[in-house]
Amino acid sequence: MTFVYLILAIVAEVIATSALKASAGFTRPLPSLLVVGGYAVAFYLLSLVLRTLPVGVTYAIWAGLGIVLVTLVGIVVFGEKPDLPAVLGITLIVTGVVTLQVFSKMNVH
Repeated sequence: MTFVYLILAIVAEVIATSALKASAGFTRPLPSLLVVGGYAVAFYLLSLVLRTLPVGVTYAIWAGLGIVLVTLVGIVVFGEKPDLPAVLGITLIVTGVVTLQVFSKMNVH
């Protein structure tokens, strides 16, 4: 269940971060509620994940996948266009997360 919680935490964080942009500085009520609720769910689920996985590995996966998914939301929903350096940087982050998962012995207690 640990990785299910982690994936759900990442999804909640991506929803909250996307809603943060849509909240227009917390001036729009519905997106503002999504921000608060999404982050609350994300951090609760993350706390469950940290019972099993080390904080460094957890945060690397959280941040790496979050960056990729938020970037995709930015492209699809907000019409943002990442340039080549952005794509290369995101690729390096994903490579780092995959390296941790595949080669590190640090991924479980």
